[in-house]
Amino acid sequence: VQLQASGGGLVQSGGSLRLSCAASGGTFSRYVMGWFRQAPGKERERVAVVSWGGVITSYADSVKGRFTISRDNARNTVHLQMNSLKPEDTAVYYCAGRDYSATHYDHWGQGTLVTVSS
Repeated sequence: VQLQASGGGLVQSGGSLRLSCAASGGTFSRYVMGWFRQAPGKERERVAVVSWGGVITSYADSVKGRFTISRDNARNTVHLQMNSLKPEDTAVYYCAGRDYSATHYDHWGQGTLVTVSS
């Protein structure tokens, strides 16, 4: 499956952004989908994950209560709604997918930059 992320940009602290990831070329409904981010000089961090059916979600502690992951299997898309953004949320955000039977994410989008100004 090929993944295309979009929706990044520059936003002020406290603002909101919605990231989208469009999937093509595979059976999207089989995939666990996640959003990851990597800030300059830092390791990649898993931000949010949604199960293949969309029922189960999990979040990094740093974004709980502020970010919401969702998916639309009919449209082969996954979204990350980001509210109450903080400067420390500044990073390149990547969507990624893995088959529900796999243990590693093996499909990655190209990344979209989110910059939060203070």
